[in-house]
Amino acid sequence: MYVGRLLVVGPDLAAYRVSSRSFPNRQAVVREAGGTVTVEPTPDAPPSDNPYISYNCLRTVDTPAGEAVAIGNGSHVDPVAEKLGLGYPPRDALVTALHALDFEKDDYDTPRIAGVLGPDAASIGTVRRDALLVREVAEPTLVATYEEDSPTAFEFGADDAAAAARTAYDLEFEHAVCAAAVTREADEFDVAAVTPG
Repeated sequence: MYVGRLLVVGPDLAAYRVSSRSFPNRQAVVREAGGTVTVEPTPDAPPSDNPYISYNCLRTVDTPAGEAVAIGNGSHVDPVAEKLGLGYPPRDALVTALHALDFEKDDYDTPRIAGVLGPDAASIGTVRRDALLVREVAEPTLVATYEEDSPTAFEFGADDAAAAARTAYDLEFEHAVCAAAVTREADEFDVAAVTPG
């Protein structure tokens, strides 16, 4: 089954996977001493003016309550991280950014999906043509851009970020391209990305 881009957020981990039929020539690159992961075209990718193929998919940020992570499938990750840095609670940061940017204005009205690992809680959200859904999660929860476009409990586990990124990449959904993940151990975040090939 093809679900497009997918996100799993649980109490102490989050994993994001790019799945694509149209733009498979992309990679996930860890930047800024491990604080940001960017999805971008590979060096051999054909030129494109599509605004949805390159973006920060994961950002760690210092907040007044402690370090947090914003993760998702597009340019809305940056405003979520900025709102967290200003002290917004995770729910408000997700709602504000998802509502402001809305679903992607492409041929498929692709939903935006996002999550937050805060100092004390995890949240997941999506905005699609017909709904804006944001909820705090106490167990791993999946949302995807197609087919699985409402947050649903999902069996997912990994001991560290590298294993979580690989697990997300290896999920039995079609057209995997690359993945990124973060895990939390006490007050520390571990970030990793995988781009096979």
